[in-house]
Amino acid sequence: MAALKIANVNWQSELNKAAHHTSDYSSTEAILRRGQPFTITLHLQTMVQSGDNFTFIASTGPSPAESQRTKAVFNLSEEGASGWSATQEPSEPGCMNFTIFSPANAVIGRYKLKLQIVSGNKVSSTLLGQFVLLFNPWCPNDDVYMANEKERQEYVLNDSGIIFQGLEKYIQQEAWNYGQFEEDILDISLAILDRSLNHRQDPAADVSNRNNPIYVNSNDEKGVVEGKWNGKYCSGTNPLQWSGSVTILRKWYRGRYKPVRYGQCWVFAGVMCTVLRSLGIPTRVITNFNSAHDRNINLSIDKYVDISGKTLHLTEDSVWNFHVWNESWFIRRDLGSFYDGWQVLDATPQERSKGIYQCGPASTRAIKEGHVNLDYDSSFLFAAVNADYVTWIHYSNKRKERIYSDTRKIGKFISTKAVGTNSRVDITANYKYPEAGSLKERQVYKKALKLLAVRSTWKRTKITRRRRRSSVAWRQNMTQPAQKPSISGKLILDASPVIGQDILLTLALRNLTSDFNNIKVKLRASAILYTRKPKAEILQLSRSVKLGSEEVKEISFKISYSQYKNSLVDDRKILVTAVCETKQGASLLVEKDIVLQDPFLTIKVLGPTVVHKAVDVQVTFTNPLSEVVTGCVLRAEGSGLIKDQLRINVARMAPMESSTVQFEIIPYKSGTRQLQVDLVCIHFSDIKGFVMLDVTPA
Repeated sequence: MAALKIANVNWQSELNKAAHHTSDYSSTEAILRRGQPFTITLHLQTMVQSGDNFTFIASTGPSPAESQRTKAVFNLSEEGASGWSATQEPSEPGCMNFTIFSPANAVIGRYKLKLQIVSGNKVSSTLLGQFVLLFNPWCPNDDVYMANEKERQEYVLNDSGIIFQGLEKYIQQEAWNYGQFEEDILDISLAILDRSLNHRQDPAADVSNRNNPIYVNSNDEKGVVEGKWNGKYCSGTNPLQWSGSVTILRKWYRGRYKPVRYGQCWVFAGVMCTVLRSLGIPTRVITNFNSAHDRNINLSIDKYVDISGKTLHLTEDSVWNFHVWNESWFIRRDLGSFYDGWQVLDATPQERSKGIYQCGPASTRAIKEGHVNLDYDSSFLFAAVNADYVTWIHYSNKRKERIYSDTRKIGKFISTKAVGTNSRVDITANYKYPEAGSLKERQVYKKALKLLAVRSTWKRTKITRRRRRSSVAWRQNMTQPAQKPSISGKLILDASPVIGQDILLTLALRNLTSDFNNIKVKLRASAILYTRKPKAEILQLSRSVKLGSEEVKEISFKISYSQYKNSLVDDRKILVTAVCETKQGASLLVEKDIVLQDPFLTIKVLGPTVVHKAVDVQVTFTNPLSEVVTGCVLRAEGSGLIKDQLRINVARMAPMESSTVQFEIIPYKSGTRQLQVDLVCIHFSDIKGFVMLDVTPA
C-alpha cells in the first residue's frame, strides 16, 4: 500500500485573507486571525486509501508543547483538547479540502502546520507550510473583540492617522504614517516580541503567554527607539522630523535591533500603535494636554519660580504641554468586567515599573474612578490627568509663598482622532468626571489620596508607609486655597505668532479692590521644550504700574525675532511669565505659553489618483525668515503611495521667497491614503503638511 503523497498545498490566500480581514498585508504568507476557520487544499500525487487517518499538528515558538498551548494535535472532525479542529470538505478528484479552526484564545505568532498520515502500519509526516495567527477583533470570543465595524476599520485597519500636539489653547494636527501593512512590518512586530526581556529569560513561557493581550501590551519591548529631550541630535534624527513608523521600524530591524535615535512621546506612541495594530489589537493614539509627571505619586505637582519669574528646579515633578500615549481595546480577565474596554499603555520611558521602563496597561475606568491601588501603573496615570497644580514664589531657602492651587489645570482636552475622519474627539470624560460644577471629581481625587495612603507596598518609591501617609496628609493640608490676590492679570497675544516675525504681547492688569495699588511687574520670556523645561532666556523686563480703584491698565511689549531667533529650540515654544508684587494682598503670577506657527505649506495633486498610474504632486512653501535659507530637504511618504521615503534637495531661497517642488508618485493601493510632506532645514524646525487622497483601483 503506497503512502499518500502530496504534490502541493494551496493556502487559498485570497479567500482566507478576505475572510480574515488581512488582505492589506504586503506578504505572500498566510496571515490569519484566531477564532475563525480557514481553508487549505491539498493536491495529491497518490490516492487516499480507505483506512488512512489524518492528524494535524500546529506549533509555534522555539519549544512547542501542548502543556504550554504552543502545540496543538487534532484529528479530523474531532476537536482537540487545545480547541483546534479540522473538517474535510467536498473536493475535486485528486484534491482534499480542509477547514481548520483555531480557538479564540490561541497563542498569536508564526505557526508551522504539519499533517501526519497513518496508512496501515506506516506513519508519514508532511510540513504543509507556515502561517501567522493574529488577534481577532471580529471574533466575539476573542478578548480584543470590538463590536462596531467602523471602529474596527479605524483602530485595526487604518494605516495612517493624526497625532495631536501643541498647547491646550492651540491644538495642532500632525499626520502619522502607521504603515502596519507595509512589507516586513508584521515580521518586525513579531521580532519585537522576540527581543523582549521576558523572551530572553524564558522563550517558551514568553510565547505561551502571547494568547493574552494584557501580556502583549505590558511586555517590555527593550528599546526600538531611544528617547532624547535635550541637546543636539547630531548622532541621530531630530524627533520632530519623523513622519511615520515604517522608516523607524525598518531602521531598527536592519540595524540588528539597535535602538533608533531619537524619539519623544509622539514617536513612541506612533510606533507602538503600528506594532499593536499589525498584531490585531485595536489601538489608538491619545494626547493629554497639561500632562503631569508626578515622580513621587502624591497627586500634586509643585512649581517654583523666583521673584523674577524664572522656573526653579526644586522638584522632579513637571507638567508637559502635552503627552502622547496609546489606548488598546480588550477585556480584563485579571481585574473584572467593570474594567473592560480601553486600556492605557504609555511607551515613553519615563519611570521604572517592576524594575523596567514600562507603563500600563491601565484601565481608563480605573483611572476615572480613582482606583489607584490596581496594578499596571494606574496611580501614575491618574496623576497624569488629575493631579493638583500648586505654584510657589520662592524668595529664599527660608521663605516661599504659595500663590495658588489649581485643581483644574492638569489633564485638559484629552484627544484622539475621530473614527472615519481627521477631526479631533475630546475623550476627557473617559478619564475623569467634570471639574466644573461637579463634586464627583473631587470625591474621586480624595478617594485616590486615601487609597495611596493605605497601600501596603509602593510601586515607585522606597519611602516607608508611615512617611507616605504623612506626605499625603501634608498634601491635603497644603492644597487648601491660597490667599486671594488683590489684582488679576492676563497675557494676551496681539497677533498670531509666526516664526521669523516679532511677537507682540499685552499684559492686562485689573485692580480687584477699591484701594490704590502700586505694583512691581517683572516680565520674563524663555525658550522651552514641550516638557516646559526652560532652555534659554530671551527677555527680562521690569515695570511699575499704579492702579486706582478697580482700574484696568495694559502694558504692551515686544519679543523681536532678533531676540529669540538664536534661543528658540525646535519645539518653537516660548513661556512668558509676569510676577506682579503688591504691598496689599498676595503676589500674582501670570503665564502664557506661545507656539510659533509654521509658514504655510501647500500640496496639490495634479490629476486623478489611480493604482499603478503615475501622478504629479506640487508642493509650495515660503521662506519665513529675513535671511537666505540653504540646505533644505523635502521629504514625502505615505503608505500605499510611496514605498520608500522620497527625499528631494531644495534650492536656495531668498528672504520671504516662495519655492515650488514637483515630484511623481505611483499609488500601489486603493482607498483613502495619506500623503505627508515635510520640509527640513537647519535654519528652522521642519514644516509639515499632509493631504488625503482617494485612490481608485486600476
